[in-house]
Amino acid sequence: MQDSTLAILVVEDHPFQLIAMQMHLNRMGFFYLTPALDAEEAREACQRREKPFDLLLCDINLPDTNGIELLTELASSGGIQQAILFSYREEDELQRLEKQLKSSGLPVLACLSKPLGQRTLLQALGEKAG
Repeated sequence: MQDSTLAILVVEDHPFQLIAMQMHLNRMGFFYLTPALDAEEAREACQRREKPFDLLLCDINLPDTNGIELLTELASSGGIQQAILFSYREEDELQRLEKQLKSSGLPVLACLSKPLGQRTLLQALGEKAG
């Protein structure tokens, strides 16, 4: 069962997709969302918060950095607790990347294909609750 009180930092560089993702998360029962269009906005959001975001939900392909670099930075600075990365990359490539990131000690729950399906996202979030 998902925890609807999760504070989620959503980083997506396409404004329409960012809005659509927020609406999708709202329909799933997640309302504590902080949107960011790029890494700089994400960094600023983390600096404004007194405690870390429960979850970083981040596109891997960002214009000013990539999601992996942002994840590494925010995790090491204590800005986030865990992360789910997403991309239009092939599923097998994302699975390899997920294993690599987890083995390097990064707090990654999953690397998922876009568009994010509700069931897939809830399964990944279930790992956080579990």
